[in-house]
Amino acid sequence: MPHPLPPSDTIAAIATPPGRGGVGIVRVSGKDLSALISGVTGRKNLPPRQAVFTPFYDAQQRVLDQGLALFFAAPHSYTGEDVLELHGHGGVAVMRALLERCLELGARLAQPGEFTRRAFLNDKLDLAQAEAVADLIDAATGTAARAAARSLSGAFSAEVQQLAEALIETRMHIEASLDFPEEELDSVLDPFVAARVVTLTENIEALLTRARAGALLREGLTIVLIGAPNVGKSSLLNRLAREEAAIVTPIAGTTRDTIARQIALGGIPLTIVDTAGLRDTDDAIEKIGITRTWEAIERADLALFLIDAQHVQEATLPATDAAILSRLPEAMPRILVCNKSDLLPTSVADVGQLAPTLINTVHALRSVNISAKTGDGLDALEDAMLDAVGVAHLTEDTFLARARHLEALQQARQVLRDATQELATSTPALELAAEQLRLAQETLASITGEFSADDLLGVIFSRFCIGK
Repeated sequence: MPHPLPPSDTIAAIATPPGRGGVGIVRVSGKDLSALISGVTGRKNLPPRQAVFTPFYDAQQRVLDQGLALFFAAPHSYTGEDVLELHGHGGVAVMRALLERCLELGARLAQPGEFTRRAFLNDKLDLAQAEAVADLIDAATGTAARAAARSLSGAFSAEVQQLAEALIETRMHIEASLDFPEEELDSVLDPFVAARVVTLTENIEALLTRARAGALLREGLTIVLIGAPNVGKSSLLNRLAREEAAIVTPIAGTTRDTIARQIALGGIPLTIVDTAGLRDTDDAIEKIGITRTWEAIERADLALFLIDAQHVQEATLPATDAAILSRLPEAMPRILVCNKSDLLPTSVADVGQLAPTLINTVHALRSVNISAKTGDGLDALEDAMLDAVGVAHLTEDTFLARARHLEALQQARQVLRDATQELATSTPALELAAEQLRLAQETLASITGEFSADDLLGVIFSRFCIGK
């Protein structure tokens, strides 16, 4: 699907965050900015890519502010159009006055993401790179920022394009056989194409694995702390958050509501949710907290199931913990956290040797023995959390990925699997295989925006900030 033509009007917006600051920037983009440049700076023109110190004038030639004007001539600009940036003092009133002056001179207020949308429509960026602009701005950790920068540089797009080109080449072999049946190439072609399709499927699978890791960096994960009252959930939250986020007392049922804190672990943004202790109670307020606990469990990606470490010695779960376990969603990944290890007798040399029975009972990925009071075992727990969320797939060449990228890669993989099954039949239908390869190619191309519906573009760019 061809891209729609870029609009020809001039847009303007404040490109810096709202509020007071030392510097603020008004950005303008359009086909010809000569009249606007003259109206704001009093100069007939500005030298491209040079910072010029100049007053900024209103319609009565009064000075609004003074600062730097930078002009980028088309097509050598972010949007591919003429772009003007006015760097003034970052006061709210000053920025509004500069923006209003640009609007008086014929610009209109830019919509969210409209500068980047024009960059995409003018082939300055593909769609995956354009999305990486927003992801770089929103990155919550340094690792996520580096991954977004790699996507912005085109690393992800290059791998997708390489796969798409390999699909085109394979299609050419099939379609040549269909166009020239008299050459009787089928006996040689079928095994060749089948092997190529299998290799392509494996390459997409590998890219999908890395994309899932990149999605972790962008979306983050929610980890919920669950267990009976007074088992140490709030103490563990405070340890993980490195702050006194939750009240800790010896009184069971102190936590009446969910408490969430954002942390970064291994470069992945995580939301840790402390919850009310789960038990039967007649307290109306505590009941509300327990209801919210189960709601938080339904939304979580991983559960830390806390029990008292003494039960590891007993190799049994108390009735309260067993009741909690029976209600947990079966598919939810969980780690068994045996807390209060500091209270175990010194005769217990290795608590871990006693845990396998409980791990099987809880259906946990693994168990970790900790003392939320002293911090002992916290490093091991953090390592277990990273293993559980799939951080092993994060590498230096990880790129940020979105849900739609994952969906496209999954669809392309499935189409190629269908093509492999077709080619494995005794009398393969090459027309069908060729069509399946075409569908896989178009699905991959949708990642970079080669085939993109207007409504998809509208959704993507509407989530950008104004001025970007």
